[in-house]
This record gives sequence, C-alpha cells and structure tokens, in this order.
Amino acid sequence: MTSTDASLPRPRASWWREAAIFATTFTLCLSGGIAHVDGTFGPPPAAAYVVAVLMCAVLPLRHRAPLAALVITTVGGMLVAPVGLLLTPLAVAPVAVTAYVLAVRDERRAAAAIPLSAALLVSTTPFVETLSWQDLTRLGTVVAVPLVAGVLGWSVQNRRAYMAAMEERARRAEESRESEARRRVAGERVRIARELHDLVAHQITLANAQAMVAAQVFDVRPEQTRKSLEDVIETTRNALDDLRATVGLLRQSGDAVAPTEPAPGLSRLPALLESFRRAGLEVSVHEEGTARPLPPGVDLTVYRIIQEALTNVTKHAGGGSARVGLAWNRDRLTVTVADDGTNAHPDPATGHNGATLLDRPPGHGLIGMRERATAVGGHLSARRRPEGGFLVSTQLPLPPAKAGEAP
Repeated sequence: MTSTDASLPRPRASWWREAAIFATTFTLCLSGGIAHVDGTFGPPPAAAYVVAVLMCAVLPLRHRAPLAALVITTVGGMLVAPVGLLLTPLAVAPVAVTAYVLAVRDERRAAAAIPLSAALLVSTTPFVETLSWQDLTRLGTVVAVPLVAGVLGWSVQNRRAYMAAMEERARRAEESRESEARRRVAGERVRIARELHDLVAHQITLANAQAMVAAQVFDVRPEQTRKSLEDVIETTRNALDDLRATVGLLRQSGDAVAPTEPAPGLSRLPALLESFRRAGLEVSVHEEGTARPLPPGVDLTVYRIIQEALTNVTKHAGGGSARVGLAWNRDRLTVTVADDGTNAHPDPATGHNGATLLDRPPGHGLIGMRERATAVGGHLSARRRPEGGFLVSTQLPLPPAKAGEAP
C-alpha cells in the first residue's frame, strides 16, 4: 500500500483486520504490566493502561507514517521502567508491530531506525533497576523483539519484490510472445499476399493478352481466334486451380486436406515460357555454366521471379520479345529477364512508350520480387536498359556443390 492508497477508504475486511491487530497488541502490552519492578505480580496498574494506550494509539498510523509510529512506540517503551513496571517482551509488542511495517515499507530507514529503537528501549532501565544476570537476559530478549520483527519485515519486503519481479518478467514474456505472434501473422499475411499476387497477376495477364489477340484477328482469322479463346479457357482454368490450391493451404488442421502438387521450380520453366509464347510474347532462354539442383526455397524463388518479370513484360510492353538468362557459378545463380521494349503500348497521357516499370507507379510485383530474393539471402535490381527495354537481375546464393557435382 502506497501513501496515496492509505488515504483511500479501506474495505470492511481491512477494518476488521486492523481492529484485531490493535486488540491483540493492546492485550499483549497490557499483560506486560502484571510484572512489577519489585518482582511482584498483580493486576496491571493505571500506569500500565496509560502506557499501553499511548503505544497502541499510533498503530492505525503505521502504514501512513511508519517511522513516526516507531518513534512514538519506542518512547512509550522507554517509559515502562520509570513508571514502575517491569520491561518485558510483551510490554514492547507495539514496537515490534511498527518495526515490522517500517521494514516492509522503507528498508533504508529501517536499517538505521530499528537497531536504534531496540537500544533506546532498555536505555532507561539501568537508572531504575538493580540489574542481575537474569535481568540482562530479559533485557536482551526485549532488544531482540524489534530486531526479529525487522528481519521478518525485510523478508516479506524481499519476497514481495521478488514476486513483483517475477510478475513483471511474466508480463514482459507474455507481451513478447504476443509481439512475436503478431510478427509471424504479419509475415504470413505478406507471404500469402505475395503468392496470390504472383498467381493471379500472371494468369490474368496471360488471359488478357490472349483475349486481345483473339479480338484483333476475330474478323480475318477465325481459326486463330478459336485457338486464342481456347488458350484463354485453359489459362483461366489453370488460374482457378492454382488459386484453389493456394487457398487450400489456409485450411484449419481439422479440415479435409485439399490435394496439392509440388511447388513450382525450374523444372516447370518450359511450360511457363510456353504459356507466354501463346500470349504473343517471344521468349528465349540463355543458360551459362552447369545447372545443379536447387534448394526448394531458391527453386521456387527463381520460378516466381521469372514468372513475375515476364508478366510485367506482357502487361506493360504488350508483346515483343524477352530473354531469360541463367548464369550458374560456384556460389551463386544469376537470373536475368530483359525485354527489347520495341512493342510497348503508348501511354495515352504522355504519348510515349510505357514499357518499363519505372515509368509507372510502383506496384506489388516489383516489391514481391525483391522480398522473395531477400528472403533467401539474394539481391534483386531493376533498371532500364541503355538500348531500350527493361532488365530485372537477381543474384541468389547457392549451397556448396556436393561431391560428384560440377561446380
């Protein structure tokens, strides 16, 4: 309880506890008055009542002003012997209560005040009593009473501090777990959004290009129109299948498992390039070095970057030709996708070609490619080519070649 809390109304249970402490302490203090200095025993005299009331009257203030309460009870204990009463451990019970509270509330002040209080309690006794060895033992017990109470108070204070530290540590750990959970959820959302973008943007762009081809030759080449429309049907069917497979990954663990197929990689590159060729984009592949198996994450990254780069060529250049380059080195794979920029659609607002991504507001495609490359420890750059067109270049790290594999 802080000093601010002490001014607030206390609940009924707190008042009952305070009343019980007051009554018990007053009874113990008054019981010390049955022993007189002359060695006789009898009912507590009026002086015992006065001292007990003086020492116990300040007990309700011990939470608000513990040091002042200890001073007043100590002064009351110093009056026990001068008024003709025998100084016993029972007579200084209020001192023990205030010493305990002070040790709990203010460890620094208690370390100095409690030993001083214990010494002052017996300071007046030698002036009114002739002390024997038995008396010295009794006074030693009196001195020990506030000291033991202080030790108990320090123990409680240390335990409370320990429990508070444990609660704070638990709270911080819970906040850390919640923060980590939010971070993982955000990362998973970005990953899912990237996958959906790559799938939908690629397939829809191809379908749009194939539909444009069908519209252009509708009147003069009916057979080619039919072929283009069949390509549109196949492309949209593939888009639905890919989208269904991706959404299936979001099912709960108790749901039925949707059939899935292996993640795409370079093994599916020929089929990917053929889909772009059917959409009117001439794509060639140039490979240097000796190819070797890629880790699943890198394999998927290479496929998605080529897919997104060619999708952007089809979307923004509208046709022409593109070249895919794969350069295999000992410790890295360099992937390039370049278009010639010769068949770009004019931008109605400016009248010039819009073949490059840099001429347009940045979208999710270029961001997604950079995120994919960074996720596997690589680097992606995108820039205009001096001779025209646009170049996407990616460098991805490769694991060391295994024994028997060509570097």
